[in-house]
Amino acid sequence: MTPASELVAKTRDLVEQDFSNRLAALGQLVRIPGIAWDAFDPNELERSAEAVAKLFRDSGVFDEVEIKRASFEGVPGAPAVLASRKAKNGKPHVLLYAHHDVQPPGDPDLWETPAFEPTAKDGRIYGRGAADDKAGVIAHLSAIETLKSIAGGDFDLGISIFIEGEEEAGSRTFRQFLDENKEKLAADAIIVADSMNWSPEIPALTVSLRGVVALDFKIRTMEHAVHSGMFGGAIPDAMIPMIKVLASLHDEKGNVAISGLETYKFEDLPYTETNLRQDSSLLPEVSQIGDGGLMDRLWGKPSLTVIGMDVPSVATSSNTLQPSVSAALSLRIAPGQDPLRALEALKSHILAAVPFGAVVEFGNIETGKPFMADSSGWAAQMARNSLAAAFGNPPVDIGIGGSIPFIADLTEVFPDAQILVTGVEDSDSRAHSPNESINLLGLKNAMVAEALFLVGCNELKQD
Repeated sequence: MTPASELVAKTRDLVEQDFSNRLAALGQLVRIPGIAWDAFDPNELERSAEAVAKLFRDSGVFDEVEIKRASFEGVPGAPAVLASRKAKNGKPHVLLYAHHDVQPPGDPDLWETPAFEPTAKDGRIYGRGAADDKAGVIAHLSAIETLKSIAGGDFDLGISIFIEGEEEAGSRTFRQFLDENKEKLAADAIIVADSMNWSPEIPALTVSLRGVVALDFKIRTMEHAVHSGMFGGAIPDAMIPMIKVLASLHDEKGNVAISGLETYKFEDLPYTETNLRQDSSLLPEVSQIGDGGLMDRLWGKPSLTVIGMDVPSVATSSNTLQPSVSAALSLRIAPGQDPLRALEALKSHILAAVPFGAVVEFGNIETGKPFMADSSGWAAQMARNSLAAAFGNPPVDIGIGGSIPFIADLTEVFPDAQILVTGVEDSDSRAHSPNESINLLGLKNAMVAEALFLVGCNELKQD
């Protein structure tokens, strides 16, 4: 299952020969601001899906390439690209996933280059979606066409393509899409190209993801606002209990202080406090939080962030006691944690912590299951061998502190499939942030690795 040196050299040459064309295709996609949020033009999502579909149609590999939608609660989702080619002669079937939608660009003044104009600089391509996840789309395309060049157009491997159009907006129709297209998507191995490598030179397989519990809640103390000078000191405005509740969520060291949450122990990797400060932009005078090793804190322990509050801004503030204040919380949970139990633990903590008999009202809730891969199968071993051959270094198993909740849907709909979470990003990619970029060496290595994996699958005989 280890690729021969001649095959590795040939694969790398083919990727290298066509790399400029791949970068041009990536640039074409980056120029399309396809954002699946209601506040943005849905026509751009359509343009994005059409551009992706054309790339896979032009490959000449697939029996069918479609743009399809599923619905959730009667509302159609964003356009996704579905392509399929049946396996022959007992070969396995591989599903390749990525997404073509992107995050909003944010404040344009924080970008050093235009967000939707791909810009090459210092060995990287900058632009919104250049890394997350249009580079994943192009890596899939490159791997498929490299397989075609090596094995011929009539190769036996079965391949399905699912390029989602609403991952950054929560994948609300993802499960319905799987159910409606189950026959075309069913596979022996699934590659989810939406993660990262340890570095452009050191590859990684993502073997764990934290789950998520997102919760909005409101605290009320009065029917309406009143003058702070007339009633302050006797009447608790809603801000006081809200501050006390939020302060109770962490202990003095910054650990999450909610009872009933689980943790998972990870092996340490060569990642130092200096790496953490550089990658996160932590200010020199600010200390880290939490107990335990860095890998445990980043991947295996719960974390909780107040991601939003509805309060008067400083610019519009007045001498008023606030009758109600709202907050949005994002709780990341460890692999193995039941998200519904974590949700109940979070609610119970809030209710126990709120003082003065203030009224708590819970609002929108979102949960996503964590993921822990079974990396003992043939697909994981073939992926590791392919990554090692392509990058020239053995891969490391990593966790991700973030969440990809739809992977739980993949495991439920396709319980026999081996799921491999790979990616093209690195610690400098700044996905979701201004100045998002992809490292060209890392992208090229990822293309070679996936091509070697597909060639290996095409030569594999199913039991």
